[in-house]
Amino acid sequence: MMKFAYTIAYVADVEASLAFFERAFGLARRFVAPGGGYGELETGATALAFAQHDTARGNLGHDYVAADTSAAPLGVEIGLVTPDVAAACERAVAAGADLLAPPKTKPWGQTVAYVRCPDGMLVELCTAMG
Repeated sequence: MMKFAYTIAYVADVEASLAFFERAFGLARRFVAPGGGYGELETGATALAFAQHDTARGNLGHDYVAADTSAAPLGVEIGLVTPDVAAACERAVAAGADLLAPPKTKPWGQTVAYVRCPDGMLVELCTAMG
């Protein structure tokens, strides 16, 4: 059976991305590879990780669209659950994120907001479902 293990964001500066996620979302580092080309955050069973562009291109074998070079966010997001979406948005913006959509309560009762990180990643901040 398949199991979702991790998401890796390809970034220009792994250290800067890890530091941003620590400041903006209160996540802690789980692992940083020697040389700093790869790092993970403590996010539970599924890891959120970062790899430097040259490391990623070497592994992949060809180029890709880097999120921080795209004027618009890429069509994928990271979702982080929080009981206080408004406070999480304020913290993320204070740490350097761009607010793309302020907190809004959906018809099913979930509150969601969207920010874009300095490394180009799109992050949904949301309350838990149900």
